[in-house]
Parts: sequence; C-alpha cells; structure tokens
Amino acid sequence: MVNNTLSSYTVSTTPIEPVTNSSSAASLAWKVGSKQAWLVFVAAVFLVTVPVFVEAPLVRSHPGLSLTLTAGLVWLSYKLMDKTATYTWGDLLLGFSWSWLAGSIYWGWLRWEPLLHLPVEAIALPFAIVCLRRGWGKVGNYFYLGSLLGTVLTDVYFYLVDLIPCWRQIMRVDADLVPSVLQSALVQVQTPWGLSWAILLASVLLVCGILPLRSGQLHWWAFGGAVLSTILVDSLFLVAAIAA
Repeated sequence: MVNNTLSSYTVSTTPIEPVTNSSSAASLAWKVGSKQAWLVFVAAVFLVTVPVFVEAPLVRSHPGLSLTLTAGLVWLSYKLMDKTATYTWGDLLLGFSWSWLAGSIYWGWLRWEPLLHLPVEAIALPFAIVCLRRGWGKVGNYFYLGSLLGTVLTDVYFYLVDLIPCWRQIMRVDADLVPSVLQSALVQVQTPWGLSWAILLASVLLVCGILPLRSGQLHWWAFGGAVLSTILVDSLFLVAAIAA
C-alpha cells in the first residue's frame, strides 16, 4: 500500500534557480537563497516553535484529540500534494505531522518517563528513511530529520548535565512547585560543566543548521530551519526557567 501511495505523487527535484545576470549575482543567489527557499525556511521555523505552545497545553488536557488531529494533518498534506503549486507545502506539512504524532503520544501518555522520549520521537524514522531512499517527500522528511536531530541533542544535554531527575519532578509535582524545580535545574545549567556542554551542543546545532543553507535544494532549507529552531525553543525554555 505504501508503494502504491508513494508512486502516485511526482517528485519535485528542481533545484532553486540562481540569478543568471552575472556570475557574481548567481553566486550570491546560491549562497543567500531564493524567495521560495526562505519561505520554506520560515515555515520550518514556524512549525517547530509555534506548535510547541499549542500542542503542549492541548495534549495535557485532551491527548486523544491531539492524536486524532494527526490524521487531519496527513489528509491536508496529501490534498496539498495533489497540486503542483502547493506540493512543497504539503510535503513539509506531512513531515510536520510525524513530529505532531510523536509529540501527541509522548506528552499525552508517556511524559513521566524521559527514557521513552527519543524512541517515541523517532517513531516515523523508518518511514522517513524508506521515503528518502525512494526520492520521495524530501522537504517533509528532511524537516522531520532536522527536528529529530535537535531533539536528540537537547536530550543528550539533559543526560550529560543530569537534568533527567528535574524532568521527572516537573511532570509529577503540582504546578505551584514547578518554579522551584526549574530553579534547581537552572543551578546545574549554570555550572562550568553545564555551560560548557551548552556551548558545545549549541555550536553543533548552529553548524548543522547553517551549512545546509548553502545548498540550492529546498529540502536542505527545511532541514536547516528545523535544526536552528531547536536553539530558539531551548532558549525560550531557558528564559522561562530564569523567570520562574
């Protein structure tokens, strides 16, 4: 069934057209990117950052509804992919739907156990790999992989700085006790060990997010936007911890 579904869509592999007025203009366009590339980049950033603040409260109170919305996202993505003019946006939305699915499952029913976070977030990884091997859905699948990479590095930081106990406490304590847990976590982040790893992993994210933007392919811009958005989301949570 997957093979039949994938074969019904035409893969768009046309690279971003550089400006051809001069060699310098073409070089600049290659490095800076086209309007469509920036739109994909901005959309990727939006799909990583904004839904965090929408899905988080929704999944806590109505996890079943959040999970059901995944089907709506997949349906809408395929509708958009039916038309050439909106194929790229449907492709991107399909990749986002996998992240939404994983978030609904984990934060809805499994959020008390951090060890299950990465396995659940990688739930669509086999599908993404199969699609990419067939050259299908590159924009969406690269977005999903970029988002997953950001999640992996964030979780690695939690393990390295021993923030997992704080994670478990936040998921279990009453709301009025959350600020004290956040302050405890902030103390560990501000140690030389915590700051060193924060700088190192943030640097890795910056490199992995910026280098793809030199490409003329839209899927790399989706990947870069998803990776760089991780820094933004993590920074927002850090600000929240400081303000607590």
